[in-house]
Amino acid sequence: MDAFLATPLGVLALTVAQTMALLVPLLLGVAYLTWAERKVLGAMQMRKGPNVVGIFGLLQPFADALKMLMKETIIPSGASRTLFIMAPMVTFILAMLGWAVIPVNDGWAIADINVGILYLFAISSLGVYGIIIAGWASNSKYAFLGALRSAAQMVSYEVSMGFVIVTVLLCVGSLNLTEIVRAQENMWFMFPLFPMFIIMFISALAETNRAPFDLPEGESELVAGFFVEYSSMSFALFFLGEYANMILMSALITILFLGGWYGPFGLLPALGPLWFILKICFCLFVFVWVRATFPRYRYDQLMRLGWKVFLPFSLVWLVLTAFVLKIFGWLPGGV
Repeated sequence: MDAFLATPLGVLALTVAQTMALLVPLLLGVAYLTWAERKVLGAMQMRKGPNVVGIFGLLQPFADALKMLMKETIIPSGASRTLFIMAPMVTFILAMLGWAVIPVNDGWAIADINVGILYLFAISSLGVYGIIIAGWASNSKYAFLGALRSAAQMVSYEVSMGFVIVTVLLCVGSLNLTEIVRAQENMWFMFPLFPMFIIMFISALAETNRAPFDLPEGESELVAGFFVEYSSMSFALFFLGEYANMILMSALITILFLGGWYGPFGLLPALGPLWFILKICFCLFVFVWVRATFPRYRYDQLMRLGWKVFLPFSLVWLVLTAFVLKIFGWLPGGV
């Protein structure tokens, strides 16, 4: 068996097996995140949520998928057909590609590359292309305005996210995601870098177009925004891509600030993957909690928060962190 795994075919077979072992639970997680969000929102708004299809409504995601599959895909006559079809596929595929470098446990990553954090940041940045292509290819002014809003929003908050990530990297001295988690064995970065943790979480909300930053999907002025012309499974792919991005950003926050697979106070280290999943679920719960609590921002408020609050604050905290690490000789490698 070892000899077979050493061959190119064996390496390919192992990679495919690892990919399927990660993607199948992830796709189920995306499906049931839609159910969990509706249940949590229902509880917060004193109603039941999904409760008809299956026990506790657990078959509701499959009913929704069946409904989408049975609907007709309508392409507007003035749309750019190829780009129109390609846009939701780009959005969904990019959300899946990010998981190639996510370590669920020590050594449990499909590709444990040395520039994992750079890869993840690049993948999340590319996500805007699917939305821009959808808005432009739809040949609709409402969809195009939603796409432009999304592009401006994602670029604005990626700048502050970049400074947050650099601050963490200063404390670790490595771009490898596994090394970032190992550096938090004794203390999660959430505690010494708490303001940056808050900025990262709010920026993740904006990056995934979640409420209160869901302006690209504004119902009142853009009648649903960049996907207004989409229907059937093409719409469902946008929907699934958004939820997959939520899980991906929650995993990134878990790795950067919540100690990855390490339990609190070193508790039960054998349950590494379970701790990782529980932390992702906690982040996702807060995503939904924020949606149920805060009203949508105005666009000027959105931009002011990103450029006039998060950007200068994250830059000052980055410089302050570098100063403290240098003064006390805590820089990795004793630089």
